[in-house]
Amino acid sequence: MIVALLNQKGGVGKSTLALHLAGQWAREGRRVALVDADPQGSALDWSQARAAAALPRLFGVLGLARDTLHREAPELARHTDHVVIDGPPRVASLMRSALLAADLVLIPVQPSPFDGWASAEMLALLAEARIYRPELVARFVLNRTVGRTVIARATADALADHDPPLLGARVGQRVVFAQAAQRGQLAFELDDSAAASREIALLAAEVQALGR
Repeated sequence: MIVALLNQKGGVGKSTLALHLAGQWAREGRRVALVDADPQGSALDWSQARAAAALPRLFGVLGLARDTLHREAPELARHTDHVVIDGPPRVASLMRSALLAADLVLIPVQPSPFDGWASAEMLALLAEARIYRPELVARFVLNRTVGRTVIARATADALADHDPPLLGARVGQRVVFAQAAQRGQLAFELDDSAAASREIALLAAEVQALGR
């Protein structure tokens, strides 16, 4: 399964979710490759920090920030169980290529009146991709939530009957994610009993079920 995390808006946590989904599936014994298709290279930076700290390799991270991704990712998928694409913000050609490569698109949004609705351009690109890939599945993911706030409930309610729909699993705004990123680690490596680890495990399970 090829899973692409995409949103035209930057700063919604695409890289964090991509890395943690890849890590969760890897720890469950699946073969995983992560494609960093963001010119900023956040996932590549994480991978380099991990190598510098001499930590064991959990999954491969490749930099493919180019619009041939839809031809290269399926080749990677032949040798893995999952390919996770950390997509670019505001680069339409790369976004189109990632959409054409993916079996499943996850659109991270934060609990905000503005993030509650993906940009018109993002949804237009998704609709365009479905002309060529009518089977393409897409879901919103509510990320960086802070408890049971009114705004989080309002965002979830706004997306409840939306197309794409909202996943049930949510991921909170947690310091451990920032700490892990700085060290080239994942949340479960710092504290496997923490809420962050449980949330990622639930998210990975729900996404996995969509691919069956």
